[in-house]
Amino acid sequence: MTLSAGEMTMWRLVQRYTGRVGYQRGVKSDGLSADPPVIDCSGWIRLLLTKAMRAENEAAGRAVFGADDVEALWVWSDRIIQEIETRTGFVLEGREITALSLPRCATIGLKMGEPAWASNHPRPRGITHIVQVVRRPEDDAPFVSESFGGSASPGISLTPLGEWLALSQPHLRAGEMWAVDAFRLASKN
Repeated sequence: MTLSAGEMTMWRLVQRYTGRVGYQRGVKSDGLSADPPVIDCSGWIRLLLTKAMRAENEAAGRAVFGADDVEALWVWSDRIIQEIETRTGFVLEGREITALSLPRCATIGLKMGEPAWASNHPRPRGITHIVQVVRRPEDDAPFVSESFGGSASPGISLTPLGEWLALSQPHLRAGEMWAVDAFRLASKN
């Protein structure tokens, strides 16, 4: 299968930054030009999705994705999920999320505890982390790209989807995961 212009754009970004960019909460794409480069989860997913949408528009020579849909993603993790869900009417929740049920390039929000930094910013569903499914061009294999701050290799990482879902089982079973599909926004135009 040949990847779309948007899917190729996301894969090129993943190849360029995975393992080379650290994590810092609250830092968006401007952190990529810092020394050393850093970005948070929503900044990374926003960059992947907006660059993909613009690439699709360029390839089509028209607005496949409306400017308002692209701009709506310039928010934090829970709002990215909410904006895409509201605009497409599509969401998978908890146990509905499987390797087979996920859209090709799903965006997944997770409730990962209740960190102190989120207490003064109420978040729909308590989503505090976001990841993006991307596709490898050679074989269309799905991977999860994310920027995560933790003790084990903080920053942008890439994990095969099956392995990532296995590691995420506690969140799935607890109903603390939601998947949306930003590429469905194209059907509106």
